[in-house]
Amino acid sequence: MTSRESAPRSRRERPAKAALTYEGIVATAVGLMRAEGLQRVTMRRLAQELDTGAASLYVYVANTAELHAAILEELLGGVDLRPVGHGGGGWCDRLVSVLGSYTRVLFEHPSLAQSALVARPSGPHYLALVEAILALLHEGEVPDAQAAWGVDVLLQVATATAAEQSVRDRAADAEAEHDRLVAALRDVSAVTHPRIAALNTALLSGSHEQRLAWIFRMVINGARSTPVTTEA
Repeated sequence: MTSRESAPRSRRERPAKAALTYEGIVATAVGLMRAEGLQRVTMRRLAQELDTGAASLYVYVANTAELHAAILEELLGGVDLRPVGHGGGGWCDRLVSVLGSYTRVLFEHPSLAQSALVARPSGPHYLALVEAILALLHEGEVPDAQAAWGVDVLLQVATATAAEQSVRDRAADAEAEHDRLVAALRDVSAVTHPRIAALNTALLSGSHEQRLAWIFRMVINGARSTPVTTEA
């Protein structure tokens, strides 16, 4: 005989499932990404985690790409935008700080960095980030048209940098490959590759953080000095 304890409970005796909400779906998706990686965050896997059918999720999220964009939007809440309202430091330094914070958020979630290259969030956290960058460009007297195009390039550079690093971090022989490149640059012949030989120390100089800050400053300066033209 089946014991009372092991007998299956009727549906009426089970606690009611919490109603689906967009916020709950995104929160569960973020938890899945942290635990299993972004590649596992599919509509089917998410439905399983929420104990519902995949069809029920489509009422809130159109597809996996939109779901990944929603995850990115949620994590963008961790970007430090405080430098925007603080007078300490020049506007360019503060803009580099904001962009660095955005890049670090993606560094913390390597699988998301690649998805962010095509994901297009449009929620309040993303809008706050764009507004912060535009506000600092405006403070630096970057012309409006150049700032409007520049913000897109700055975010692309930050996102691509994080995505590239995430691929390298996952590569089994990444360190050995880097060592081979360093050796090749240092041992190059000055006869066949005179410019590489002359600059091999400079080519390998600087920390990752220093190089990233320089990249941001280069793009910012380019946005300030390069007029927008719509001519072909």
